[in-house]
Amino acid sequence: MRIKNWLAPFLLLTAGLLLLASNKQAVSQESANQNPPAPGFNAAGSDAKAIALADEVMAKLGGRANWDNTRYVRWRFFGRRLHVWDKWTGNIRVERTDETVLMNINTKQGRAWKNGAEVTHPDSLAKSLKGGYEAWVNDSYWVFMPYKLKDSGVTLKYVGEGKMADSSAAEILQLTFENVGVTPQNKYLVYVDKTTKLVGYWDYFTNASDEKPRVSNVWGNWQPYGRLMLSDDRGRGKHTELAVFDTLPASVFENPAPVDWQTVNASAQK
Repeated sequence: MRIKNWLAPFLLLTAGLLLLASNKQAVSQESANQNPPAPGFNAAGSDAKAIALADEVMAKLGGRANWDNTRYVRWRFFGRRLHVWDKWTGNIRVERTDETVLMNINTKQGRAWKNGAEVTHPDSLAKSLKGGYEAWVNDSYWVFMPYKLKDSGVTLKYVGEGKMADSSAAEILQLTFENVGVTPQNKYLVYVDKTTKLVGYWDYFTNASDEKPRVSNVWGNWQPYGRLMLSDDRGRGKHTELAVFDTLPASVFENPAPVDWQTVNASAQK
């Protein structure tokens, strides 16, 4: 009897630890179910801890359902190129200083206008469409990367704990890529704030084998936009004209004429 009394606290502790582990596993599985990976995500080559952290980030951002149910987004990349993206169809509008490209990122087909005149020569049009697509790939990642941690072609690794530029504690994810995008040789280290679970910093490496990052930036000023949380501050500059829309007129993706955003905004608020 004395032996049983002596073992009782340890048996209770063991049972409690097993229950805690079971609960954590259940929570992790629930998060995974709510944030399924995109087809082609390298789940087999990614760390379970990294995947679980990516799911936490998505939940903090508003959740996968809200990301999927958000249709239209607009932003101006560091005050330069203006983008409008229909996430459901893949239609985009890219405005540069002297050029407007209206195309679909899935088919790579579309039209372009330069200095007000439509680009019709096949080689020139191909160049404009390629430039518009590559601008969208680059510029969208600078805004929506935290929503794309489990995208096609991505491998996630948990690097460990570290500090961001402001000395805040973070957990670090490594993103590498295969057969996706226009620069699959890139690598990112993404710093997730341990307190907020939002991305607070990143390091960009031109090549996955590089020892030092080419660019490092904060991800600051997180704010709600529609159903999403978005950050516009990258330290060295800001994205402007960030907006989320449930509806947009078809002309945004069909007509190169300047969009009357004041009217669009007023209609969206009705």
